[in-house]
Amino acid sequence: MTAPRHFLDLCDLSAADMRAILADARARKAARAGRPKGAPDDDAPLAGRTLAMIFEKSSTRTRVSFDMAMRQLGGSALVMNSADTQLGRGESVEDTARVLSRMVDAVMIRANRHADLGAFAAAATVPVVNGLSDWSHPCQVLADLVTIQERLGGIEGVKVAWVGDGNNVCRSFIQAAALLDFEFAIAAPAEFAPDVATACRGLRSKARIGVVEDPAEAVRGADVVVTDTWVSMGDADEARRKAAFARFQVSETLMALAKRKAIFLHCLPAHRDEEVTAGVIDGPQSAVLDEAENRVHAQKAALLWCCGR
Repeated sequence: MTAPRHFLDLCDLSAADMRAILADARARKAARAGRPKGAPDDDAPLAGRTLAMIFEKSSTRTRVSFDMAMRQLGGSALVMNSADTQLGRGESVEDTARVLSRMVDAVMIRANRHADLGAFAAAATVPVVNGLSDWSHPCQVLADLVTIQERLGGIEGVKVAWVGDGNNVCRSFIQAAALLDFEFAIAAPAEFAPDVATACRGLRSKARIGVVEDPAEAVRGADVVVTDTWVSMGDADEARRKAAFARFQVSETLMALAKRKAIFLHCLPAHRDEEVTAGVIDGPQSAVLDEAENRVHAQKAALLWCCGR
């Protein structure tokens, strides 16, 4: 039996795979212009196939975007909350993976622990997609890259500045930069900064990936400015985090240091006037709604890659 092709981390892809997925996402989006959102693509490449979606964390964009992705690909999706399944009663991750592999064609997991995601994928005989884990969020960064390509015309030569927590989204961006060789400047407090070498997981790259503690240094001359919430689901140290990130807010003043046509990205949900001012996220440089919409198209391309289509 051929081993399934999982989509767990961007570092598992080749640069050619990544470029092909991004190109497919943009092409499929363009081909749907003017079409009802629930109508399938002309080729309906996943007709008859079912995606099981397991949620250990609550979700808006991940849940809806994967559901719509499967509808547009001609397939179907079913939602499983871990508390409503045998996972919530102590069934092993591996047994759940083996059983679901007999019943569905692919599984997407929004997981608390990346280790559980890896264990599930190791036991599964169908493709497994990382919808989010505590380590990484590759589907989000695919959508971000599609948005950058749409707004700026490409990713080559682009400088992306990350401001704030060196979290799961930041780690996936590090992997993307290593694969596609764009500049990635990270501004984070030392205690919340990512370990770039660990995030790259052995990828060799010509990309310039650096970590500083001064947001102005990272943002100066950037084409894209990205941030995320200071306190994520599961974080128990809210007061300490807010104190550490107080000077890492993306404000109009900070955005003014980026290029004049720079865009602002945020994976959402956002807390206005904490990690970003309302004037930035609701202003003319914000591309957050395009970014959210592009989750559908990026995930369609990732699912098709997993299915060898």
